[in-house]
Amino acid sequence: MDFGNIFYQISIWIIPALAAITLHEAAHGFVAWKLGDDTAKRQGRVTFNPFKHIDPMGTIIIPGILLLIKAPFLFGYAKPVPVNFGRLNNPRRDMIWVALAGPGMNFLLAFLFALGFHLLPLFPGEVAEWLAHNCKNGIILNVVLGVFNLLPLPPLDGGRVAVGILPDSLALPLARLERYGFFILIGVIFLLPMITRQLGMEVDLLNWLFTGPISYVVNLIANLAGLG
Repeated sequence: MDFGNIFYQISIWIIPALAAITLHEAAHGFVAWKLGDDTAKRQGRVTFNPFKHIDPMGTIIIPGILLLIKAPFLFGYAKPVPVNFGRLNNPRRDMIWVALAGPGMNFLLAFLFALGFHLLPLFPGEVAEWLAHNCKNGIILNVVLGVFNLLPLPPLDGGRVAVGILPDSLALPLARLERYGFFILIGVIFLLPMITRQLGMEVDLLNWLFTGPISYVVNLIANLAGLG
């Protein structure tokens, strides 16, 4: 096992990953605080300190294993920021803004990482190469996290947005799915492609996300940052 390569891979992923996950959660807490609910603020979750947001399994162990086995994708999560939607100034409307704050922060971070490419000529060769890998991974991770969280399924951010904008006849059944949302997501991502492949067709949510929305947003951010 090439430990030097493993440590290098960790070094070019850990900063983008911590930034993406930490600031995503902090943004939820900050917007909730500004809209009337200080639960996250009182628990110290409106902070840039990654240790306040790290979930040992979701932030360290699962991504670490995926890196070690050279998985074709990277998956992870942080501790959810506590939000008491009943304390928001306008719970239904403000829930949408709180939910959008996380993905919005990820898209902003992706843009800042893209701008970082313009600074690379200021650094010597090997340092510039290392920084370039960080910038590239920062763009990819933040766009993946932002787009993935906008899927309209609770407890993802997009699910909460959908609950906030849909009429009650649709919003209430969707909200009740939250306790099963994670299992539905795992089934759609991993089981559905296997089953449909056996039936002679292929329904692959991850492949659609990467070749469609994620690819589009990455290219859009690169163009906005002047990368061509």
